Amino acid sequence: MRTTNVPGRKGRFRRTAIIFSAALLAALPAQAQPQSAPPRHPNIVILLADDWGFTDVGAFGAEFATPNIDALAYAGTRFTNFHVAGSCSPTRAMLQTGVMNHRNGLGNMPETIPDEHRGQPGYDTVMNHRVVTIAQLLKVAGYRTYFTGKWHLGSDATRLPHARGYDRAYSLADAGADNFEQRPIEGLYDTAAWTENGKPATLPKDYYSSTFVVQKMIDYVEADRASGKPFFASINFLANHIPVQAPDSDIARYAALYKDGWTALRAARAKRAAALGIVPAGVPIVTMPTTADWQKLDADERAAAVRVMQAYAGMATAMDREVGRLVAHLKTTGDYENTIFVFLSDNGAEPTNPFASLRNRLFLDMQYDLSTANIGRRGSFSAIGPGWASAAASPLSGYKFSATEGGLRVPLIVTWPGSDQVRAGAIRHGLAHVTDILPTLTELAGVAGHGGRWQGKAVEPVTGRSLVPMLSGATDSVHGDTPLGYELSGNAALFRGDYKLVRNLPPTGDGQWRLFDLKTDPGETRDLSAAQPERYAAMLADYRAYAKANGVLDMPAGYTADEQINAYAWAQQGRKRAIKAGLWLGGGLLALALLIWSWRRRRRAVS
Repeated sequence: MRTTNVPGRKGRFRRTAIIFSAALLAALPAQAQPQSAPPRHPNIVILLADDWGFTDVGAFGAEFATPNIDALAYAGTRFTNFHVAGSCSPTRAMLQTGVMNHRNGLGNMPETIPDEHRGQPGYDTVMNHRVVTIAQLLKVAGYRTYFTGKWHLGSDATRLPHARGYDRAYSLADAGADNFEQRPIEGLYDTAAWTENGKPATLPKDYYSSTFVVQKMIDYVEADRASGKPFFASINFLANHIPVQAPDSDIARYAALYKDGWTALRAARAKRAAALGIVPAGVPIVTMPTTADWQKLDADERAAAVRVMQAYAGMATAMDREVGRLVAHLKTTGDYENTIFVFLSDNGAEPTNPFASLRNRLFLDMQYDLSTANIGRRGSFSAIGPGWASAAASPLSGYKFSATEGGLRVPLIVTWPGSDQVRAGAIRHGLAHVTDILPTLTELAGVAGHGGRWQGKAVEPVTGRSLVPMLSGATDSVHGDTPLGYELSGNAALFRGDYKLVRNLPPTGDGQWRLFDLKTDPGETRDLSAAQPERYAAMLADYRAYAKANGVLDMPAGYTADEQINAYAWAQQGRKRAIKAGLWLGGGLLALALLIWSWRRRRRAVS
């Protein structure tokens, strides 16, 4: 019987089907094949502290507890040579835009600008409309954008965060406010100007500032989670701005500390910072002229000073706890690994003593309970003053408002737990600036910049440089020998490589330019202007070029920021309160005079 390899009708059909199916599969386009999902944009969280000094974080040398911020520090990269402005609004505008303060409208703040500068180019005292915010850039790229806390960049409808790129925003338009209730800083503002999405808002009865701004942010993130979009969360704490206030339990935690005074604390912090690798060991430090001799204070003065620093420490720890609560929430939701965290302060520690003048002391005593036992609690008004501020800045010189390192150099932490683009446990000593944050975050997020044009119009170009090469360990500096200028309220600086040329007006300085090598002398103790005249002259020329290009104006004779703040307070609140008090007093005296006149008239009538 002969066999054959010729298939029958059924076999031929089966073979044809197999060949046809194989050909069809081979011809399928590539997108029909299973693929992994494209990389997701990282979430971004900015944690902006208010008035924290250079060593006000445990990972930078603080003695009070900041374990949650420390955990972010050790999981990411710490920057030890990071600079901001000497006051809050200019820093906040540069953080938002990546543009220098004289270009973004914050050549000065509403509270500190002299009348002669009002309305001049760059001196808007609000963030102008020639700049693009990071929220606007990220929103166009598909991000959900949220803001909570202090804004202080403008209060009209076109300048609040909801109008500057934030989908949801609960913000304070003022420089500061009470931490326990919806109350302004008495004598400076009429009301505490809180708004939500551009409309006046009322704080809850159980309000405490650090708790509230974190909880509101968590609420915003969760409200839009179903969108599937990444989020950008800007959390702007009131801690530790005046008034210094904290929960009782947090103040009590530090009951045994600070009895040795601010000079001892300044030395201890410098030693810890060196041990942590934040500053070189044995760097020289100075005692600032405004630092009183602790040993010469009487018992009552010491008790009040100890208590206010305990409250300051408690306020910082309370804020840190809320940072931890946010991180724990993001771990629970699975967002933590793909979230970039940025922690920084807006300027150095606040040295202002609100009780320095008798008028202020009398006024504040009528508005608050100023007893030592009540310092830091609800209904209190307190500030650490220049003594403790010198410790918060240790080992640096100076503090807020000045162009000293203590005013401009603050802690910066950048962490991205799930990415090797940010080195864990690294410390970078190269120069970095607040304008660098925006280009750093857009590069890490894979989001395009605006290139100087936005929605068909020319805008101020970003002047900052991306810190990504420093975060990855490719370099320790992105600025190299390029000059970087700064000015605010007449206090000015020019950075170039390791060197800094600086001028501070009275009362912080004497108006003379000085030259320092910040690598070996971050405390600015050795003026090199005479020893290196060529470098001094070159950097002075660099500063003058910066000042001309940025429209920097000279300050009026006799100007000081403290006096200008007092003048602002008098113009905003003091004058009308004085008139009101005068009317009440005048009315009372008139009523008394009428009573006396009536009584005498009756007596004459009887006699």
